[in-house]
Amino acid sequence: MTLPLNPAMAATFPPPVMEARRWLSGVVFTPERPLINVSQAAPVDSPPLGLRQALAEAALHDPQAHLYGPVLGLPALREEIAAQWSAAYGGSIRDDQVAITQGCNQAFTAVMSTLAGAGDEVILPTPWYFNHKMWLDMQGVTTVPMATGSDLLPDPDKAASLITPRTRAIVLVSPNNPGGVEYPAELIGRFRDLCRGRGLALIVDETYRDFDSRHGRDIGGRPHDLFTDPDWDDVLIQLYSFSKAYRLTGHRVGAIVAAAARLAEVEKFLDTVAICPSQLGQIGALWGMQNLGAWVAGERAEILARRAAMLNGFKALPAWRLLGCGAYFAYVEHPFDASSADLAKQLVQDQAILMLPGTMFQPDSHAEGKRQFRIAFANVDAGGIAEMFNRLSDFRP
Repeated sequence: MTLPLNPAMAATFPPPVMEARRWLSGVVFTPERPLINVSQAAPVDSPPLGLRQALAEAALHDPQAHLYGPVLGLPALREEIAAQWSAAYGGSIRDDQVAITQGCNQAFTAVMSTLAGAGDEVILPTPWYFNHKMWLDMQGVTTVPMATGSDLLPDPDKAASLITPRTRAIVLVSPNNPGGVEYPAELIGRFRDLCRGRGLALIVDETYRDFDSRHGRDIGGRPHDLFTDPDWDDVLIQLYSFSKAYRLTGHRVGAIVAAAARLAEVEKFLDTVAICPSQLGQIGALWGMQNLGAWVAGERAEILARRAAMLNGFKALPAWRLLGCGAYFAYVEHPFDASSADLAKQLVQDQAILMLPGTMFQPDSHAEGKRQFRIAFANVDAGGIAEMFNRLSDFRP
C-alpha cells in the first residue's frame, strides 16, 4: 500500500544543495587535489570565542535558556534589533515591529503564510533563491518569474506588467542570492512605490546586508532609505539572518521587521511550527549585536577581499562572463555548448569542484539557466579561489 502524498509537495523539486551533495557519492578526492566546495553559502568556522563563551555561560547558568520562550522572540533581542536598525537605516522601528524566527528561511515561510494561499501569485525575480520557490510550490502559490537580464537587476516596469488580481507580493533579495548584485537604493524605492500603489507587500530579504560593499558609503551608510518613510510598515516586510554575520548557522536565528499587526498573524504560524525560536541562538545573536561590531567589520573586509579575488580571477577567463559578484556569490555564464546541469557533475569528476548550475535558480522556461553557474566563494580563501580558477582554466568538457 502506498500512503497518500500531497500533490503540491510531490511537485516541489528536491533541495538543490542536498541534490548536489549526492554527486559526490563514489568520487575519490586526493590530498593533492581536494574538493573545492562552492555550492553552499554558509560559514564553515565556529563563532568567535567570546560568543561561544556567552553561549556556554547561558547553557550552564541560565535556566531560562532551556525553556520555552516568547513565540516572537526574546524581548531584549527584539529591542536591540529595533534600536540598531533605526540607527542604521535612519528610520523609526519599534520592538513590537520585530519578530525572531528559526532562521531566515522560516522568516520567509512565516510571512508568506500570512500573505498568500493556494492560487495566489507572488513575483520572484530570476535567477531566484530556490528555497523561496520551493515554499511557494509547497503551498500551491503560483510563482511568477521575472527575468532580470544581463545586469541581474529587476525592472519595476516589468514587474508592473506581471501584476494580476491574484498577486500578493514582490520579493527582492539584496545583496542578491544567487546573483551577488547589490540593488541600488533608488531601484528598491521604485519597487516600494509600485507595491504601495497596487496594494502589495514588498518583501526585502537582507540576509547578506552585513557584507554589502557599499556599507558606510551609500546614502548615509545604509543600502536603502525605506525605513525613513514614517509609513514604511504599510508596505515593507524586511527579513534578516544572523547565520552569516555571527556564524550561527546551526543555531537558526532570523528576524522579521514588519507591521505589528502582521506579526500578530505571524505569531500563529510560529507557534504552530516551532513554538519559539532557539533560546541559546537568540542569546548568541544578542551578544553578537552588542559586542562584535568591529569583528563583523573585519569579516566584511575579508569577504570583500575574496570578492576582489573573484573579479580578478575572471579577467583571466575571458570566455566566461561574470554577471554579478557580491556578498557571498558570483553568478557566471559559461562558454560551453552543454547545459550547466550536466557540466556541474562533470566538474566534480574532472576538476573536483562542486558548484550549483543555473538551472537550479531558473524556471525551465528560462533557457539561460543552462549557461549559468552560482559560485558561493565566501567559504574559500584566496589560495582556494586561485586554485579554483586554475582548475576552471583546465576544464575541457
